[in-house]
Amino acid sequence: MEAYSTVRTGTHLERLAAAAGFTTAVVLLRLPFRHTVRTVRLARRLGRRELGAARAEAVVGAVRHAARRWPGRAACMETSLGAVLAAALLGRRLDWCLGVRFAPPPVEYHAWTELPGHGPVGEYTADGWHHHTALTI
Repeated sequence: MEAYSTVRTGTHLERLAAAAGFTTAVVLLRLPFRHTVRTVRLARRLGRRELGAARAEAVVGAVRHAARRWPGRAACMETSLGAVLAAALLGRRLDWCLGVRFAPPPVEYHAWTELPGHGPVGEYTADGWHHHTALTI
């Protein structure tokens, strides 16, 4: 999956939340990590309801679309955190997962969003690609 997307997804409100979430994520990731974790935990309390699978895909896609305008780094860490924050702005909840992604042959550190019980959202999960979570916030 690309870190950014040229496909415009989501409603107008989801796109606005995605832009705000991504911008906040970029700022938070410049601060010490404990501030980021604290903010994500607060955001999860604000977003009490879970997203549906289709709407979660739309929010993640909208964040990736918003990230394409950013001149700096817009990789998995920024876009996944932006999606979690965008969902919170919409009053919904996504899990933010940090870990590794195994694929034949590379192993890479990775960050992604996940719906509890549904697995990674907006991630390539074909045969041979596995996500192993080290930390879920």
